[in-house]
Amino acid sequence: MITGGTGSFGNAVLNRFLDTDIKEIRIFSRDEKKQDDMRHRLNNPKVKFYIGDVRDKRSVDGAMPGVDYIFHAAALKQVPSCEFFPTQAVRTNVFGTENVLDSAIQHEVKNVVVLSTDKAAYPINAMGISKAMMEKVAIAKGRALGQDAATIICCTRYGNVMASRGSVIPLWVDQMKAGKDITITDPNMTRFMMTLEDAVDLVLYAFTHGKNGDLFVQKAPAATLEVLAKSLTELYKTNTTIRVIGTRHGEKLYETLVTREEMAKHIDMGNYFRIPADTRDLNYDKYFVEGQPDISTIEDYHSHNTWRLDVKGMQDLLLKLPMIRRDILGEEIIQYPD
Repeated sequence: MITGGTGSFGNAVLNRFLDTDIKEIRIFSRDEKKQDDMRHRLNNPKVKFYIGDVRDKRSVDGAMPGVDYIFHAAALKQVPSCEFFPTQAVRTNVFGTENVLDSAIQHEVKNVVVLSTDKAAYPINAMGISKAMMEKVAIAKGRALGQDAATIICCTRYGNVMASRGSVIPLWVDQMKAGKDITITDPNMTRFMMTLEDAVDLVLYAFTHGKNGDLFVQKAPAATLEVLAKSLTELYKTNTTIRVIGTRHGEKLYETLVTREEMAKHIDMGNYFRIPADTRDLNYDKYFVEGQPDISTIEDYHSHNTWRLDVKGMQDLLLKLPMIRRDILGEEIIQYPD
């Protein structure tokens, strides 16, 4: 089952599994129009659709019997909206996740992978704070279940998924096509750059390698907004002016994917970091007597200190995106809704 399964991530995961021997894939979401569009486009009896909301555990329970694996992608993730309606972010991202996990445990689902975001590391906005709490809920439940439990719960945390909902790339492309200036908040602002396929790879890696309470992060390149904007204007062969408008509400100069506290206990898996759950019990002496003095010397893993893409490298990555390939190379590629 894929919660929030009508979005871009849900479609990408679905495409990975459609031609496998998986017997049934359940799409759980609250948007009946997107479900109907998806149903008619796929016309595949393997895919079943369930209308429901993660806030309503009864609807989650109704979709759960017989499910072996869950990708939990349902969330409120638009930063400004969550700033103005933080309670709504909590109800979906925190309590909704708890509902999904409790139902999964009750129905003895084998594996649950919970999708998080870099904004959960040192969060400064409501969306990031709610996602950080979501991670804490998932990790605590996984830790409580233990390593020999029937259900495994782990998390993935990834950075900016290029051209996904809320990304600047579709905005800038629209601005260029309309003959308008490209509006940049801060040219020196950096963001991790991942394709949707990268995000799916990360989740599938967690799905196959995760233990209860694990958090997985994929190593990724980053680029400044200035490099991203120049890459797009060169690809589209426009003389569009780049106009700096200043940092928006709730934005960071750079994004952190792994905090220094997590780096102190991470396991390097090659292309991924695995951060196992803290298995200490609620014995306060362990926190106040047995500290870790080296933590203060460790650096976070963030978009300012990962490897940086230049314009050419950024363009190579952009040309992996369906919307860019369609515009630049003329390829007819199906676009999925967010």
